[in-house]
Amino acid sequence: MITVRFFESGNTPTGFEIKGHALFSEHGTDIVCAAVSSAAIMAANTVTEVFGETASVETKEGYLLLKGVKSQAAQGVLSGFKLHMEQLVEQYPAHITLS
Repeated sequence: MITVRFFESGNTPTGFEIKGHALFSEHGTDIVCAAVSSAAIMAANTVTEVFGETASVETKEGYLLLKGVKSQAAQGVLSGFKLHMEQLVEQYPAHITLS
């Protein structure tokens, strides 16, 4: 199962951590894992490369961490990403969890 945890300061998003694998189907054909991974990488790249945030990013197999987001524009990206993850959880509750 994929676990997505959001970091917030008050109600303002400042980052996220993703761990695990969806196990929806075989490696290389798992659409749930691909959906989460693609959206997370897009969010992290937008925050760091487009908005130029100096946020901390860590990646390894089955893991992505983004923390320390400060600008309002980049926080908006995280809000959109959180909404996307909430909708994926509704579709695939046995494969993704939010904390």
